[in-house]
Amino acid sequence: MYFLWYLLIGLVAGWLANLLVKGHGSGLIINLIVGIVGGILGGWVLSLFGLIAVGTIGSLIASVAGAVILLWIARAITKPKKGASR
Repeated sequence: MYFLWYLLIGLVAGWLANLLVKGHGSGLIINLIVGIVGGILGGWVLSLFGLIAVGTIGSLIASVAGAVILLWIARAITKPKKGASR
C-alpha cells in the first residue's frame, strides 16, 4: 500500500514542480519520474541540513523541492531548441 502512496506523491510532486518551473505539466509518466527522482533528491538535500520529511505533507514538500531542483539542473545543462525562448 505504501508503494501506491509513493507513486501518488511522486506524480503530484512532479506535476507541481513542472507547473512551478515550466508553467505546464509534461505528461503522466514524465511527471511521475520527475516526482520520484525529486523525492529522492529532496530527501537527500534535507538530510544535509539535518532535517527529515515527516508524514505525507512533509514528503510532498520535500519531493516538490527536489523535483524543482532537478528541473532547474536539467534546464541548465540542456541547450534550448532553435527559435525557442526560455
